[in-house]
Amino acid sequence: MKPTNKINVSIQFEKTKILVGELALNENKIYFKYDTDFVNSKLDISPFKLPLNNIISLAPQAPFNGLFGVFNDSLPDGWGKLLLDRSLQSKGTNPTNITPLDRLAFVGKNGMGSLIYEPEIEEIELQKELLDLDYIHSEMNLILEGETSEIIEDLFQLGGSSGGARPKINVGYNPKTNHFIQDRLELPEDYEHWIIKFPATFDRKDAAQIEYAYHKMALEAGLEMMPCHLFQGKSGRYYFGTKRFDRNKNGRTHSHTASGLLHDDFRMSALDYGHLMDASFQLERNVQAYNAIFRLSAFNLYSHNRDDHSKNFSFLMNEKGVWRFAPVYDLTFSTSSFGSHSTSIAGEYKNPTEAHLLELAKTFGIKKPRLLLDEVKQAVSNWEQTAKLCAVSKDSARLIGKTSAGLLRG
Repeated sequence: MKPTNKINVSIQFEKTKILVGELALNENKIYFKYDTDFVNSKLDISPFKLPLNNIISLAPQAPFNGLFGVFNDSLPDGWGKLLLDRSLQSKGTNPTNITPLDRLAFVGKNGMGSLIYEPEIEEIELQKELLDLDYIHSEMNLILEGETSEIIEDLFQLGGSSGGARPKINVGYNPKTNHFIQDRLELPEDYEHWIIKFPATFDRKDAAQIEYAYHKMALEAGLEMMPCHLFQGKSGRYYFGTKRFDRNKNGRTHSHTASGLLHDDFRMSALDYGHLMDASFQLERNVQAYNAIFRLSAFNLYSHNRDDHSKNFSFLMNEKGVWRFAPVYDLTFSTSSFGSHSTSIAGEYKNPTEAHLLELAKTFGIKKPRLLLDEVKQAVSNWEQTAKLCAVSKDSARLIGKTSAGLLRG
């Protein structure tokens, strides 16, 4: 394929597309310059690492291969990257020969958030019968096992722009009829933008039920989440789905992960929940932002969600340039590759305790932190009842309950 040397970046909230600037590749370095009119718009899409100005900017090579974090957020990793690489190989292209700008061209207008990259690679229309969850799951397993799938192109269209290690698809979902269609920018009436996850080979068989139970438990703990649902295939297997927070009917919202915002390598992170609180305050200028992140840190500690890396936190900006901490996501029983928390609590990664939570609260002046912690602990202590309601297996319920009980006791 012909290499992409220039990419126009635009942003679209509703129907109007606004030119943001241009990315250019020259001698293996990627430069970016904001469009002058966009600088005057005051829409600061990445205020910490790529503030609005009229100069030509060059991002450091690390941690995102020469891209600024705000653009790297548009690129798929894990499952989405695997799909693109397999698709390229099936067409005789070596994935190591394509550049970050080539990958952005494949994302085009279908990435998370509201950024659009042009020129883009044309997408294809799916056959409706392919939106069978059990069939998609079986084909995904072939790819994860290193085999070839006959629908690799269709899977790429469904989930090639998604992030995260677990297989997933983006769909248009009608909650009134329980019907799926291929996701597109403009959905028919009553359809919503949803993500449906599929278990990876290393997941427990009831991974969907566990994540759904964590969703219920998180809501009880006072955390903000998007609507979620357990979908069931013809086989009886469950799949976890969630409504997207970067889409509002046919409108879009700019999203920026903490990883991209702070240029943090989520695989080798040095992030603390205090860094998230500080970033949130700088964006929102509201101390209430502290409470949401503090509550999340407590939930992740007590419920043993240790895969709490910097790509699993996001911030949203609307068309007026107003920022807020995004609804939480990817909450489930998990252990990071090193066994410790991916994000530290008051500097502690390996074995944070309630004392570290209280130290974090003191640093940021959170009022009545013990009351807030009690609310979270109460929700997590109800795990067994929640797990039963969500069809979690007895073995999983017992394992998670035993682990959480130890964390609740401190």
